[in-house]
Amino acid sequence: MAGRDVSWTRSDGGWSQGERAKTAAKLMVGWVALLWLLEVVDVITGHSLDGLGIIPRTSSELVDIVPASFVHFGFAHLAANTVPLLVLGFVAALGGLRRFAAVSALIIVADGLGVWLISPAHTNTAGASGLIFGLFGFLVISGFVERRPLGIMAGVLIAAAWGSSVLVGIAPTNTTVSWQGHLVGLVSGVAAAFLFRRRSASGSPEGAIR
Repeated sequence: MAGRDVSWTRSDGGWSQGERAKTAAKLMVGWVALLWLLEVVDVITGHSLDGLGIIPRTSSELVDIVPASFVHFGFAHLAANTVPLLVLGFVAALGGLRRFAAVSALIIVADGLGVWLISPAHTNTAGASGLIFGLFGFLVISGFVERRPLGIMAGVLIAAAWGSSVLVGIAPTNTTVSWQGHLVGLVSGVAAAFLFRRRSASGSPEGAIR
């Protein structure tokens, strides 16, 4: 994408770091609050929202590719996803709301399609973990792609914090989770780091020596 990410631009010369952080925090708190509200509705209605999960290779399930990322199979499932989604989403949103929205949309759609295509038959897959794995891949790679020292540092810290969990989550031997969804999400996030990389006005990656 040519040009700088202008999603934070205002007429007064731009958002301060504090304003960026507050907006990113509000966005992710609101996102997670929505997920918890949906799970409350799911429990009250006898788990009626579980049907929004993805059953692979069934044409009628294609409409559930996006909703599946917003529903969970119980509060324990949702609780396990809450902290990583809050943290990774917050860090990703600091780079700009437009880019964050584009990255998240790509990951959610690509992950949903991947689950639909390669998950075992007669399974029902839902939850935000595909997006979480995607944001992890995006944040770990984007700093290197854009040659930004702060981005590289953030990626290293994120890899150190969650790298081992990611490796376990994409292991085919782990039959307790949708490793297919995790893997596709991770790959989608890496692809998003290249597709939505920020560039300087000269067209070089942000921070490149030129």
